[in-house]
Amino acid sequence: MIPVVICGGSGYTGGELLRILSGHPNIEITAVTSEKSAGKSVPEVFPHLHECRHLVYEPLKKEDLLDRAEVFFLALPHGTSQDAVNFFFSKNKNVIDLSADYRLTDPKVYEEWYGIPHNFVSTLRRAVYGLPEIYRKRIKRARLIANPGCFPTGAILGLLPALKNELVDVFSVVIDSKSGTSGAGRRADLSVSYCEVNEGFKAYGVGTHRHTPEIEQELSLLCGKKIRVNFTPHLLPVDRGILTTIYAPMKKRRSVGDIVKIYDGIYKKEPFVRVLEYGMYPNIKNVCGTNICEVGLKLNERTNTLIVVTAIDNLVKGASGQAVQNMNIMMGIEEKTALDTLALFP
Repeated sequence: MIPVVICGGSGYTGGELLRILSGHPNIEITAVTSEKSAGKSVPEVFPHLHECRHLVYEPLKKEDLLDRAEVFFLALPHGTSQDAVNFFFSKNKNVIDLSADYRLTDPKVYEEWYGIPHNFVSTLRRAVYGLPEIYRKRIKRARLIANPGCFPTGAILGLLPALKNELVDVFSVVIDSKSGTSGAGRRADLSVSYCEVNEGFKAYGVGTHRHTPEIEQELSLLCGKKIRVNFTPHLLPVDRGILTTIYAPMKKRRSVGDIVKIYDGIYKKEPFVRVLEYGMYPNIKNVCGTNICEVGLKLNERTNTLIVVTAIDNLVKGASGQAVQNMNIMMGIEEKTALDTLALFP
């Protein structure tokens, strides 16, 4: 059994890590941390996680935790994660960071968008962006994984085949995403309280959302040129899920059959990407609780625009499930272990 520690285990992503890893046949959770919930058992914070009743939250004391695990999951707030990641990585531990602290390769871009300097640039340079569909070979050799953000996961997977095959005008891409409220984290905040969200639907972070540079970084690497995108997130009055609709003008006329063949060819061996039959479109309900990204395609022949729709569960493929997928790859475990589950319905 591989011992793991979850740092920051009382938020939604921490809770999902506990849920997924509690059923993992190769893993033993040896400790879980939370400053606010220290001294409480896991079921006191998450009543549905009765299988984790033997675990008690404790403060994040790095030295005390060091010898208790081979793998450290860090589900800490942005900024807070920097030091802890650097500490465990420098002690030759395997680290999977679910914050944004190690996703952006340029520390100046990180400071611009997150408002704080990056204090561990040498460690940042060792991080591998944890999107297996692109970086699986690098993840196998890595000790530090920067787990992707939820919005970038859906957007990048939707555009990957189109960019690799130079189908679209990369300078005219529009990304429109809708997320459930769990994406805001487990916190007391008026803006995501029930009465504020229920029966409402609004855009937020228009032109300023912090996932924008992450999307641009990875899409630029895919197409070999620096690009900018228009990205707008919206808040849905649901618990989970991200539906992303991408509009990308085609470079030249291509048949529907060609486009479908390209997407099917790239994703046919990917265990967690499902390309739907042409004319069918994803629904967040159909991926709830899974590590699946569903992809739907439409060629608007009237405007010669490729429209790609993706759906993920923001807490699973958009966060904790993808983190476990990365751990499986890192540790030489079959990639689908503990993640090969069906969606919750209704």
